[in-house]
Amino acid sequence: MAAHKPVSVCDTIKCTNRHLYPSVFNVLVALLTIPVSTATAERSFSCLKRLKTYLRSTMGQTRLQNLAVLHTHSAIDVDVEKIIDIFADKKKRNLNFVF
Repeated sequence: MAAHKPVSVCDTIKCTNRHLYPSVFNVLVALLTIPVSTATAERSFSCLKRLKTYLRSTMGQTRLQNLAVLHTHSAIDVDVEKIIDIFADKKKRNLNFVF
């Protein structure tokens, strides 16, 4: 009976004895962390280029980084009301009105 041949890197890791072949196991784990393509990185740089071109030098580095992060994670739904409540609670104002 023939031995089962793994068809993917995940299958290969499951079949590899990590104690007998630690170097092979480490290479396979490293192979899993390498992205299949560089499309995500290229999209990020393209977005950064558009942001910087549009706003030019009117923004600082912190704002540029924050806008890039927002664009990168644009698929995440944000509850605007919750964010407003968080920031509104940070600056509690105790105003004493004198009449």
